[in-house]
Amino acid sequence: MATMWVLHVDLDQFIAAVEVLRRPELAGRPVVVGGRGDPTERGVVSTASYEAREFGVGSGMPLRTAARKCPDAVFLPVDAPAYEESSTRVMETLRSLCAVVQVLGWDEAFLGVETDDPEAFAHHVQRSVLGATGLHCSVGIGDNLLRAKLATDFGKPRGLFRLTQDNWYAVMADRPTHALWGIGKKTSKRLVALDICTVGELAETDAHHLAAELGPTMGPWYRRLARGVGSSQVDASPYVARGRSRETTFQQDLTDWTQVQVEVRRLAEQVAEDLRAEGRPAIRVTVKVRYAPFETRTRSLTLERPTTEPPQIADAAAALTTKFDFERKVRLLGVHAEMASPQPP
Repeated sequence: MATMWVLHVDLDQFIAAVEVLRRPELAGRPVVVGGRGDPTERGVVSTASYEAREFGVGSGMPLRTAARKCPDAVFLPVDAPAYEESSTRVMETLRSLCAVVQVLGWDEAFLGVETDDPEAFAHHVQRSVLGATGLHCSVGIGDNLLRAKLATDFGKPRGLFRLTQDNWYAVMADRPTHALWGIGKKTSKRLVALDICTVGELAETDAHHLAAELGPTMGPWYRRLARGVGSSQVDASPYVARGRSRETTFQQDLTDWTQVQVEVRRLAEQVAEDLRAEGRPAIRVTVKVRYAPFETRTRSLTLERPTTEPPQIADAAAALTTKFDFERKVRLLGVHAEMASPQPP
């Protein structure tokens, strides 16, 4: 009887790869996509080609910093519709392969497949995606979603890797805890403060100790992650966005916080229109402020009742601006609204 496997498909340097497909002359050159494609303007890197990454360019980096690190890079503006179109073709290709498909975003998805040879199926996936779209992908093979997701990085680029209970500790035990899907740098630092530095050490830490130090829910959950424990159920339900966001980067720092409030209200009203178009009310509002030169802070507020009304969402966002440091200059503002779950038909 065939075995159920989870495959994680991750498109290699997706946005940059789409751009290179449109401009074949850029193949092999360092490519940076972000903002309006002008490194003299403020903006951040959305993605960088592998050639640009060799110079230390990475996602989220200011475009000006990327230009200093890699002055010969080709800078291109973000073209979201083009990436959406390519992503749709990729996901349609995956759904044609007799597998359960769970979309995670533009450039990645889980597949649930019953097979005796997951490596052969993974190669079939890679060939199918390349043939249909011209895009390369890496594939992680696992006995659950966590292991499949982590396996992908070991296969990049254009490769595949299997990570299961059998080789979990051999592969992961000596790696830092932030190598786990679900543990970020901040949590990793908290664990280091507890003298827990590696995945193997976290796996062997007493669950009661972790609960006392990190919370009754999260502490034991981190331990389960370190042991590779996770769901093996691939969910084919359509992806449902949890929220809507708008943000803007200012070419000149804002120093007048009255103007900051005006801009936050403007963004909040745009978000409210997005919510109305989707037919889902906001239940929580978050404001993001990036101070000059590049320090980001967020503040959030749960609304008294769900709403799509622009004045109410704008009022909540404006109220949150009072929780920031009025003495500092602002280079970026963002407003995010968490939406209520969609009602079943």
